[in-house]
Amino acid sequence: MNGPLTSERLPSDLPRPAGEREALERAWRAPQGWRLLSAVNNTHIGAFYIVAAMVFFVLAGVLGLLIRAQLAVPDNTLIGPGTYNQLFTMHGTVMMFLFAVPVVEAVAVYLLPGMLGARDLPFPRLSAYAFWAYAIGGLVFFGTLFFGQAPDGGWFMYPPLTGKEFSPGRGADWWLLGIGFIEISAIAGAIELIIGILFTRAPGMTLMRMPVFAWAMLVTALMIVFAFPAVIAATTLLELERAFDWPFFIAERGGDPVLWQHLFWFFGHPEVYIIFLPAAGMVSMMVATLAGTPLVGYRAIVAALAGVGLLSFALWVHHMFAVGLGALALTLTSAASFAVAIPSGVQVFAWIATFWRGQVKSDTPTLFLLGFHFIFVLGGLTGVMVAVLPFDWQAHDSYFIVAHLHYVLIGGMVFPLFAGFYYWAPIFNGHRLSERWGRWVFGLMFGGFNLAFFPMHISGLMGMPRRIYTYPGDLGWNTLNMLSTLGAFVLAAGVLLFFIDAIRTLRRPEQDHGNPWNAGTLEWLPPRDYGVRSIPQVQSREPLWRQPELPREVEEGRHWLPGTAFGGRETLVTSVVDARPLHLLRLPTDGWPPFLAAAGTAGFFLLLTAELMVPAFACGLGAVGAIVWWLWQSDQPPPASHATVATGVQLPVGSSHWKNSHSWWAMIVLLAVDMTVFACFAYSHLHVSMAADVCPPPGAALPPVQRALASGALLLAGSLALGLAARRLREADATRQRGLRALVVVAMLCALAGFGIDLDGHRQAGLNPSAEGWSASVALLLAYQGFHMVVLMLMGSYLLVRSWTGRLQPSARATLDNTAPMWHGTTAQGLIALLLVQALPRLLG
Repeated sequence: MNGPLTSERLPSDLPRPAGEREALERAWRAPQGWRLLSAVNNTHIGAFYIVAAMVFFVLAGVLGLLIRAQLAVPDNTLIGPGTYNQLFTMHGTVMMFLFAVPVVEAVAVYLLPGMLGARDLPFPRLSAYAFWAYAIGGLVFFGTLFFGQAPDGGWFMYPPLTGKEFSPGRGADWWLLGIGFIEISAIAGAIELIIGILFTRAPGMTLMRMPVFAWAMLVTALMIVFAFPAVIAATTLLELERAFDWPFFIAERGGDPVLWQHLFWFFGHPEVYIIFLPAAGMVSMMVATLAGTPLVGYRAIVAALAGVGLLSFALWVHHMFAVGLGALALTLTSAASFAVAIPSGVQVFAWIATFWRGQVKSDTPTLFLLGFHFIFVLGGLTGVMVAVLPFDWQAHDSYFIVAHLHYVLIGGMVFPLFAGFYYWAPIFNGHRLSERWGRWVFGLMFGGFNLAFFPMHISGLMGMPRRIYTYPGDLGWNTLNMLSTLGAFVLAAGVLLFFIDAIRTLRRPEQDHGNPWNAGTLEWLPPRDYGVRSIPQVQSREPLWRQPELPREVEEGRHWLPGTAFGGRETLVTSVVDARPLHLLRLPTDGWPPFLAAAGTAGFFLLLTAELMVPAFACGLGAVGAIVWWLWQSDQPPPASHATVATGVQLPVGSSHWKNSHSWWAMIVLLAVDMTVFACFAYSHLHVSMAADVCPPPGAALPPVQRALASGALLLAGSLALGLAARRLREADATRQRGLRALVVVAMLCALAGFGIDLDGHRQAGLNPSAEGWSASVALLLAYQGFHMVVLMLMGSYLLVRSWTGRLQPSARATLDNTAPMWHGTTAQGLIALLLVQALPRLLG
């Protein structure tokens, strides 16, 4: 089949074979008991994810209550200053890193396959790995509170206060290594979501027919890809400074503490919208259903989501107005801060118009959505206020900013999230949460939130600074702080009531939900472990409204892939723009490798923080072994070249060309992450070079240019050899395989030789990275290249083993195709690093 099936050809009226549904159920049956930890299906991993994120929400909330108890009255001695610093640091860190971003990814993992009409996301093991790495690492990180090892430098961890001189303990190291590693988990989840949204939509679901939540998650995941590497780079630099005395942020030795702020806020301000955009996508989905009418301004909302995503990267200096940067940078950022309100306002007006056009009932989700509108709009207005430079200089680091932050984040994400819990709860076990209890939950949460945080605007304008653990009683803040504390406990009572109702409801026997809201999107098809009985042919944005017989047709197996072609788990890969079926994708079943890889990764980072080097590297090797185990099982030759996916229709099994391969595109996204980390390191080198009076500084010297040229030539030769190897894999004959292996060996030797020559050139130059910031930044670029050499040697060796064992074939060539982008990317990084080190001092000199 070369073109998409038309609506005239589907559904099929032919009876389905006996035993087809039973075979599908066997393939997707979940493990039982403790073996459930090995599950990789999105319905299980998504549920695990949501529960874990809400546990961290509660833990962070308890820390917030302790903070408010301390500030309830002046001159309070309930909590000492050291403990208080740990509490507000962990409160902010857990809320931002362990709740806000993970919970939106969790909801996406749980709901998106259903919304897209897919059986599962394309990399179930990656989702499982991302979850377990986050859960294990997050719990250990939170546990540092109970051993006096928690960080105390704020969730933003500004140096020099977090350097070794002022924070000599391990608290900062727990934050740096723990959070850096947890962000890797978030990036893994983002890669899964990007590829799933682009490649596993139901046939006929074009980009302009996608649910708005899918658009929101696509934009969000792309933002994660380009924003989160900045915090990984920043944490790497600060940990290198703390562990090896490389002075990136020590001004007396050529570093600059402002460099941390640039890197951190390049992540930190987009993160605000990374949190808000998925919530906005959920609001768009719920508003249309609760109003009983199609969403007003669908295309405008999609454009607004993209606009917010793009503008958010121009706003990182928004947090640095008081640092002392130039007037031009401040003015441009202030203008961008105003401009980002426009696409946000487009969405708000579209939601209001949808409510206005429809018939809205005052159900609990509606109440939470109305509360969201009130709180988020107020938070947006205060955001416009702090975009005004003179006002920001006055309100900076006051409780006005604390109030603004919570109005934006809690109003913009938590209230839509709770609306989503009430709206989508029936998908889990068929039962709605209690309406009567829900109204009490909303009333307590809405009233408590505004009582807690609105007075902070006033106390901030009256001069109350952030992050103080106590205050004298004669400054006029007493009543405001007591009101805020009472409001925090009222808000907590509402959250507690919600959890009681949720536990009570989720314990009820499972049943079909019956689409209680009369929604129009595909996640409300009859739910099963395997997603849908057959993958529907989509003809509109609201298929359940436009095709009222669709649920029955899907359950009878009258659409795509009504069974299992080869007895395992499978879904369809469709084209990016028009969702045309391309090939059958065989999915992995449940297994232990993701769990073991995640546990090993967490163990490596956490034990490294505790300076237990041997166990740490043992865990690291275990993680690598588990990843190799799951990769070995992934790229297998298909049992047949084609499979029947509908009556009289066959599709290829897997992709034999990189441009249609979901795994190749996942590698491209991973390479984008890698190149963004490298760009942050390159920026760091430029920053310290421009800050130096002389470049290179006195006592430092450039590596010999001849060695740099030889290194670059060898790197290019290695990439050329690997490119030739990829072209040889067209036939499975032994001669071509031997030639391919020879070229791979040549590529590995060239890469190693190029790096060795570059390393020797740095040795000859006598660079001392602990002497001053410029040499440290040069050593950083070299170290990152060395890390990539280790990765390339592992990938090359794995490629050779697959070729020797006959598992590398034209029909199973993903290993080779996916190695090539990383290899060429490493070469590009090496050449750019050589150019920076050699050319920049000559230009500046």
